[in-house]
Amino acid sequence: MSNPELFAERKTFFVEVILPLAIAKTYTYRVPFELNDKIGIGVRVIVQFGRNKVYSAIVKHITTNPPEKYEAKYIMDVVDEYAIVDESQLKLWDWIADYYMCHLGEVMQAALPAALKMASETKIIALAKEERDRSDLSDKAFLVLDALDVAGELSVGDVSKILGQKSVFPLLKSLFESGFIQISEEIKERYKPKTKTFLIFSSLYSDGESKRILLDSLNRAPKQQDAVLGFMQLSKTKEDVSRQDLMEATGCGAGAITALIDKGVFEVKQKVVSRFQGMDVLLTKDFTFSEIQQKAFEDINTHFEQKDVVLLHGVTASGKTQIYIRMIEQALASGKNALYLLPEIALTTQITERLKLHFGNDLGVYHSKFNDNERAEVWHKVLKNEFKVVIGARSAVFLPFRDLGLIIVDEEHENSYKQYDPAPRYHARDTAIYLAHLHYAKVLLGSATPSVESYYNAKANKYGLVELLQRFGEAQLPEIEIINIPEAARKDEMHSYFSASLLKGIEEAVSKKEQVILFQNRRGHTPFVQCSTCGYVAKCVNCDVSLTYHKSSNLLHCHYCGHSENTVNVCPGCGMPHMESKGFGTERVEEELEILMPNLRIGRLDLDSTKGKYGFDRIISAFDDHEYDVLIGTQMVAKGLDFGRVSLIGILNADTIINFPEFRAYERAFSLFSQVAGRAGRRQDQGKVIIQTYTPNHRVIEQVVNHDYDGMFMKEVTERKNFAYPPFYRIIRIDVKHPDQQQTLDSAQKLANLLRTSLGNRILGPEPPLVARVRNHYIQTITLKIERTNISIQKVKELIRTALLHFELDKLNAGVRTVIDVDPY
Repeated sequence: MSNPELFAERKTFFVEVILPLAIAKTYTYRVPFELNDKIGIGVRVIVQFGRNKVYSAIVKHITTNPPEKYEAKYIMDVVDEYAIVDESQLKLWDWIADYYMCHLGEVMQAALPAALKMASETKIIALAKEERDRSDLSDKAFLVLDALDVAGELSVGDVSKILGQKSVFPLLKSLFESGFIQISEEIKERYKPKTKTFLIFSSLYSDGESKRILLDSLNRAPKQQDAVLGFMQLSKTKEDVSRQDLMEATGCGAGAITALIDKGVFEVKQKVVSRFQGMDVLLTKDFTFSEIQQKAFEDINTHFEQKDVVLLHGVTASGKTQIYIRMIEQALASGKNALYLLPEIALTTQITERLKLHFGNDLGVYHSKFNDNERAEVWHKVLKNEFKVVIGARSAVFLPFRDLGLIIVDEEHENSYKQYDPAPRYHARDTAIYLAHLHYAKVLLGSATPSVESYYNAKANKYGLVELLQRFGEAQLPEIEIINIPEAARKDEMHSYFSASLLKGIEEAVSKKEQVILFQNRRGHTPFVQCSTCGYVAKCVNCDVSLTYHKSSNLLHCHYCGHSENTVNVCPGCGMPHMESKGFGTERVEEELEILMPNLRIGRLDLDSTKGKYGFDRIISAFDDHEYDVLIGTQMVAKGLDFGRVSLIGILNADTIINFPEFRAYERAFSLFSQVAGRAGRRQDQGKVIIQTYTPNHRVIEQVVNHDYDGMFMKEVTERKNFAYPPFYRIIRIDVKHPDQQQTLDSAQKLANLLRTSLGNRILGPEPPLVARVRNHYIQTITLKIERTNISIQKVKELIRTALLHFELDKLNAGVRTVIDVDPY
């Protein structure tokens, strides 16, 4: 018989949970008495939401007060024994949802790895192909694995039906942690360090006499004899001699070296090396600061005594990474952890190799190219404080850090830190600054070309400012030559897209066994195809944008929605066979250069050539191993890569970047050209940069030539103050979308009028954006410019939310979608 006194003491708890859905509020559930001891803030609970959907949700708040307007359903189970999200993370989620005007569930979706937020639709796959012992599994677990053997893949909902119960998450969690199942996607190989093949003399030839006999025996194999002599010569100056080194030094082929290996003359050994040969000097655990680096390091620490954020403005190849390493070591020595953010996933490979030397197994890597199981594992290791240092792309700001003491945001100017779709449309740099505030940590922003906002904040004394304006060691800033395209064409010095000067530079560099990078900021073969008779342009059926021809697939592709179709040879408009390719992308550059210089070994680095987890790494490794003489690339080549052999950079058409219709165009053009130029001559030799342009006297070009960041900054802030742009004004953009063009325009006009009633002339538009239809949805954009002084941004956002609520309540706007982007550019 039950004890009434026991029940009298029991409390009824209610929990507010965050569901991984775009809903406006948290939702309240009741906790069954038997789960009272398991409940806690930050743990996952299983709940039913809607008629049939089951989700794992995060507990945000525990109370004894039931909801007033609805009857609370019971939670079905508690997944975790301990919180997987702590209170500082929940505060960060709240800030992101509030600042970027999105829903808390959308932040949860972005923050948690998929393996930690299973829902009814989540796919489950058996992990191990080989037979594994299942004898210790429960009947239900065995039943699930048996069903997976038959079906190959099941949803969580399918598992629920098989077992005849709604709460299956604890069982799946157990199978996941035991390594029997995986979530969502294929297991992919983890990051592996690069190994390189080196040659060593067999111990049979250790003395002079044995080597002489060997050389005599190779009289009839002159290439092999050359290889042995070359090896003996190289080994006097190099500790390790690779196949590539030997082939370049002696001119002997791979066959001669293979023959010597087969004869036992050479032995092969594998050694872990940098993927970036030019960095080998830095890949040492112990290094000494230059005098300038030491002063910068001390200045940063001095600023940190007064300020939480310091901007390190250091030119390319000035040794910023060495300063970052010492700052991290300092944080670890004081018992704190560190986060190192990079704008591109691709760069994590490069920096990981350096940091592994210093921090070993304390270093964790986290980015979206890892599969869900790998990301969940990193999440748990950070939660348990097993990783003291984490390096990652923007999503790493969401990890459950314990004692965070330092955040480094490298290349802080990069727009890759901004998340554009889906929500939350956050900026990782700004989010990192708030994350540091929650942990009482410090933030070090680093860049050769800081964003105008960050440099303005530093000049306004909001951030500390440390400048490192000399390259490390004896490296010199590159020489920059400007080619006037119209003038070169008039003199008959343009050959396809290449000036005579650029072709000569390529030839000279290759003859010296040096390498070249060519930059063209368009991928594909031809940006658009046009009829020369009637002017028809092949366009996407779903978007208002021209189709790009890709030679690799022989198809026309849309870079917005992914639509592709066959190439057009006869004009659909006038029926004439006069379709012509206009403009040029990286594929076309590669094709033309192969015709002009057929003996060149050419590689291409763009979104098309780097598909897959290790696509980028594969091309970069090949270039670093000198398998290519020339690398043609889009913006990817500008993102902090370092190559020892690159002596020439060519920018094929600077005007496409400068003339982009956006207020940041000149800032981004300066940054991009400076960063690309920074890839040249990063060692003792001075590199060269050739910029081809139709506007050689443009101020941005002149500022790049003179390495005049301050001049660019002063001109930009003056113009932005005059025309009400950041850093003096905040920008909020609202996109209104609908499949019907007139409905989109009418609804956007209504919303703009609603906003104008409370915010007046701060509202601009609506107007169509540059691409006014994407995926069959028409778009109208409303822009809000909010001054930073004498107005509450919180009040402005409340007024926006109120206007949006009235807008959505109007049935005439049914089906219209609104997308808010705070700080969109």
